[in-house]
Amino acid sequence: MSKLQKLIDKKAQSADFMAQEIAHICNDMPKRDPGSLGEKMACEYMADYMKNKCGCERTDIEEFVEHPNAFFGWIYFTITFVLASLVLFFFVPLAGALINILGFVILVIQFGFYKKVVDKFFPKKIGHSVTAIKKCTGEVKGRVFFNGHPDAVWNWPVNNKFGGKVHMAHLVSSMLGGLIIQGLNIAAAIRLPLVTGAHYVQNFVFAEMVNAYSPALLYLGFAVMIFVPCLVGMYFMWDEHTIVDGANDNLTGCYMGIAILKALKDEGIELEHTEVGVIISGSEEAGLRGAMAWAKAHKEEFSDVPTWIYSYDTIHESRFLGVSYRDLNGTVKSDKEVSDSFIEAAKQLDIHCIKSWVPPFGGATDNAAFLKAGFKSTGITALDHNLQPYYHTMKDNADNLNKECLADCYAVSVKCLENFDRMVSAK
Repeated sequence: MSKLQKLIDKKAQSADFMAQEIAHICNDMPKRDPGSLGEKMACEYMADYMKNKCGCERTDIEEFVEHPNAFFGWIYFTITFVLASLVLFFFVPLAGALINILGFVILVIQFGFYKKVVDKFFPKKIGHSVTAIKKCTGEVKGRVFFNGHPDAVWNWPVNNKFGGKVHMAHLVSSMLGGLIIQGLNIAAAIRLPLVTGAHYVQNFVFAEMVNAYSPALLYLGFAVMIFVPCLVGMYFMWDEHTIVDGANDNLTGCYMGIAILKALKDEGIELEHTEVGVIISGSEEAGLRGAMAWAKAHKEEFSDVPTWIYSYDTIHESRFLGVSYRDLNGTVKSDKEVSDSFIEAAKQLDIHCIKSWVPPFGGATDNAAFLKAGFKSTGITALDHNLQPYYHTMKDNADNLNKECLADCYAVSVKCLENFDRMVSAK
């Protein structure tokens, strides 16, 4: 029998433990939006548990500065600029084109690449993360971190009430409207003299205005107003006053590593050459802010021996249990060796696991922050990237956990740890 087979054999028991703990945090603690008291309390609770119940010699609670509302704050800038550009189409189309471009640039940089473009315009808060490590008994030859984020997202009202298809249709329609408005502004700016079309509007000489713009162009400008309700609705795409429970997204990720530490402690198993750690990185829903801060703070500290990070997010649907070989809207490559190790471990246990990715408009997981800092990391998810009713809605609660999926992901994770320990111990 392999060293950690006992843990794998008791995967259902570990899944029960995860479900109980997740329910406790969801039901008995304050809401955990990024930078909130609830996020801090959850971090303190998990740190205390890993210290006193899992035998971790180190459980550090760390602070970082953030501006949580900035992550979705691009909406206020981008949509306002798009609406302004529609108005400017009838007055100064060149200015309309420029301000529209600025709005889309903010969208791409703030959401597409998770950069801090508009953060300073939003209130500052203090986020919290946890670093927990169970030391090995001998020389440290390797280290494995299991990662999840403790914070929960703001409710998405459209997905919550009407479902993912309507949510995506709303988003796509708004983006399409913005692009059409941009095209009209460019066409008008090319056609009109540099003095712009303001003269025609100010003097209400409609016939001259039609002639200057061309009938087709002008009437398209009026027709595109059909997108205005969709664009205005974008301001209400997220409800910053309503926080979901975040049972699946992402207490399942947090407790994957904690369950492994607990099982090692319960079975009296200690590894000789591999440190086992858990990173609870706060405020992922605010744009990976906690993982970014953690990676910056610990890059040099954990470069002494091979250090692998398995980053989990939303472990809920068994048929989608998979490894994200690309992250951050598909722009960042996960570490191939770490990614392949999870696939191989799943094969060894005959557990279904797929090669996946975080596609464009799919956002990112904390895995991306670790990768960009130079860590060997991969992302593990178990969700359909076609928006599901529980994703970022009030349906993401402790009653909607999938213990079978939790158990399988846990078993594969234990196998990954065992294979890694065997690899570094042989050196």
